[in-house]
Amino acid sequence: MEIDIFSYLCSIFYIDMKEFVISEAKAETAVLVGLITQEQDEAKTKEYLDELEFLADTAGAVTVKRFTQKVQGPSQVTYVGKGKLEEISQYIKQQEDAYYDWLDAGSPEPEEGQDAPQPIGMVIFDDELSAKQMRNIEAELKVKILDRTSLILDIFAMRAQTAEAKTQVELAQYRYMLPRLQRLWTHLERQGGGSGSGGGKGSVGLRGPGETQLEMDQRIIRQRISLLKERLVDIDKQKTTQRKNRGRLIRVALVGYTNVGKSTMMNLLAKSDVFAENKLFATLDTTVRKMVIDNLPFLLADTVGFIRKLPTDLVDSFKSTLDEVREADILVHVVDISHPDFEEQIKVVEKTLADLGCADKPAMLVFNKIDAYTWVEKDSDDLTPLTKENLTLDDLKKTWMARTGENQHYLECLFISAKQKENIDTLRETLYKRVRELHVQKYPYNDFLYTVEE
Repeated sequence: MEIDIFSYLCSIFYIDMKEFVISEAKAETAVLVGLITQEQDEAKTKEYLDELEFLADTAGAVTVKRFTQKVQGPSQVTYVGKGKLEEISQYIKQQEDAYYDWLDAGSPEPEEGQDAPQPIGMVIFDDELSAKQMRNIEAELKVKILDRTSLILDIFAMRAQTAEAKTQVELAQYRYMLPRLQRLWTHLERQGGGSGSGGGKGSVGLRGPGETQLEMDQRIIRQRISLLKERLVDIDKQKTTQRKNRGRLIRVALVGYTNVGKSTMMNLLAKSDVFAENKLFATLDTTVRKMVIDNLPFLLADTVGFIRKLPTDLVDSFKSTLDEVREADILVHVVDISHPDFEEQIKVVEKTLADLGCADKPAMLVFNKIDAYTWVEKDSDDLTPLTKENLTLDDLKKTWMARTGENQHYLECLFISAKQKENIDTLRETLYKRVRELHVQKYPYNDFLYTVEE
């Protein structure tokens, strides 16, 4: 009976709440919306919307326009102001009119350099929306509404391969859906009108069923959440047993922002076949491989990438996966040095690690993608101060390597290109040195590995 009810409920989710999943066969067109505030200037908003567009592309949507608004903070009613919402609505209507005019004209071939007009399929907001905001925005725009959280959840659902990852994603989705469930039953809510001593709203025969159905579905979802939590507890026990059975080996975990090249590094170092792609969240499931450098074996784990504004429900749901990070002996923090805002990405990862209780773990900082790094050379007569865009790769090396050392947060700072296999030997030698130091400390009597003379 549980499966039947669950299937029924899912059918409602995917029909009446399309914002949770991008499931169209063809690419849908999307409009992005962000805010410029005192805490988030125009440059930062552009950076966030660039990332949001990459998320949309990963999910299968094509971004056609962006809207931003300078405000003190998000509106509690519609996120953006009333005027901006009307502007977005007018743009959506214009695109829809252009599309139908094009169809009425017999769908002529567009001119060179132009695309055929397409109606707007969705509007994606760069922050998490409340149920009230989502309801009001959808009523005005009359298209699919997504926020950053639901978009990330959709990508996670698309990427999940193992039973563990699928369970974790499903739990996060239900947690996200539960407070927004009321929107499902607007077609059954009490109708306006009516009179009488009670002053009650609704016509005869239409009072109450929406609320009753809503309460029933909330109970179903809570039961499902409880079931998924129980499954994850069992999975966590299995994972803990697996970790205990891995023997006396040092554990190294690759961590970092999403799409920085961790899986490519994993494949290169461990000669494995972890899925790697230039998309966000290509890796969801933690992959652990045993690798050997010279005479020293150890375990190398590839973990899920972090991102700004990572939904709390996802962090909670992926507890067993992130335990690989918690139980690692040393962290290798991989950074995409070619990204214009890599310094903030470092801060995001460090904050997430601190939230996981891993801030004090020994760590190495590895800057990847040096082959893609670019910089702007200043004119000789330009006397303005240098900016980070004017720093050469050598300048960055000197700056960041000066911040490392035994008394600093990072033990080492390396610059590599996993794709072009640059400086990989240096990375192997450094890993060997650091892993060996930890191995001797942790397993002082396990000396069979060190038969090679120093």
